[in-house]
Amino acid sequence: MQKIVVKVKKLSKDAKLPEKQHETDAGYDLYSNENAVIAPGEYKIISTGIAIELPRGIEAQIRPRSGLALKYGLTILNAPGTVDSGYRGEIKIILLNLGKEAVEIKKGQRIAQMVFNKIEDAEIKEVKKLSKSDRNEKGFGSTGV
Repeated sequence: MQKIVVKVKKLSKDAKLPEKQHETDAGYDLYSNENAVIAPGEYKIISTGIAIELPRGIEAQIRPRSGLALKYGLTILNAPGTVDSGYRGEIKIILLNLGKEAVEIKKGQRIAQMVFNKIEDAEIKEVKKLSKSDRNEKGFGSTGV
């Protein structure tokens, strides 16, 4: 399998580069570059101290870490977040505390994961009618709960 090259720029000397914990992991861990406390029901934007350059046609999805969700009720407000290939600014994570206690985030702590995906370009074509399907217009809960 051919690897893509993702260029990473540290924006502060203490920033940590994304890394996998295991070779077979899909996601690269992202680390907090600051200390913060997030109260129950509160969300905060947390600095990672890095910026990336993705190849054209690749996106980075920013996803919650399951351990933080299970232990503290911590998730990402806009999950999954998308980093487009043209973006060169700092990667920041919007953490949301859905738990009952305040959560302390420490500098250097793993706070999210980043997964890379190929993006297909599409031609948007307006039509007057769409073809029929088994589902048609049935929406939320149409196949059961």
